[in-house]
Amino acid sequence: MKLELVDEAATLALGAALALGAALAPHVSSGMVVYLEGDLGSGKTTLVRGWLRALGETGPVRSPTYTLVEPYVLAGVNFYHIDLYRINQPEEVLDAGLDECFSGEAICLVEWPDRGKTFVPKPDLRIRLALCGLARQAVIEATSERGTQWLITCKLLAANS
Repeated sequence: MKLELVDEAATLALGAALALGAALAPHVSSGMVVYLEGDLGSGKTTLVRGWLRALGETGPVRSPTYTLVEPYVLAGVNFYHIDLYRINQPEEVLDAGLDECFSGEAICLVEWPDRGKTFVPKPDLRIRLALCGLARQAVIEATSERGTQWLITCKLLAANS
């Protein structure tokens, strides 16, 4: 599925639409892994901000570039916003204890997942963001049955078919 995001508000709205999966179908979202891919400035953290705001987060939602992970508990669900941009060797995922983020019921939103290679689980959803002039483009791919069910719950597949 390909979406045109004309401005920041559209990127925030996409994040909010994806948040519906957690709110409406916690049995589907439990343990989800979402890859957020794209160049610097493509809107990965903005999308996460929209997602978390839709679930009630009122505090700052920053990129965890330096902290590696920012935890949130919203609507009874644990979220981990993970940024692997500063990981130089995939083994650093283990050294930093990030593997624990993937071992439970949490939803993990992972920026720069390719840097973690085999230490980051396969995604249920892959979201690729790209700059297109002043706008952005999002390509969303369900890579598991759970990811497909998530998009159906969010009504994103029905709206784009």
